[in-house]
Amino acid sequence: MQFMIKACDGPNMLEKRLAVRPRHLEGMKTLGKRIICAGGLLDDEGKMKGSVLVLEFESRAALDEYLASEPYVTEGVWEKVEVETMNVVLVNGEKIQ
Repeated sequence: MQFMIKACDGPNMLEKRLAVRPRHLEGMKTLGKRIICAGGLLDDEGKMKGSVLVLEFESRAALDEYLASEPYVTEGVWEKVEVETMNVVLVNGEKIQ
């Protein structure tokens, strides 16, 4: 199953986000090919204010298990996390199966 995660930072979290970011990126490495795409949401000044991830997991329960240990969650950087099930059809202009 593929999931789109939109996670918005809480107010005044940029400094904390940057401090936690190395742990977040290390955790992302462990996901490997589960990551279809991921990146930061930017405000009008180009500063990070959240994240969007498209991930593949066997189930919503497996995704929730990952999110429970995600450093941006455990450290309180992400204030609001929305998850939608999706069907990825194209990646980099190429149709996937």
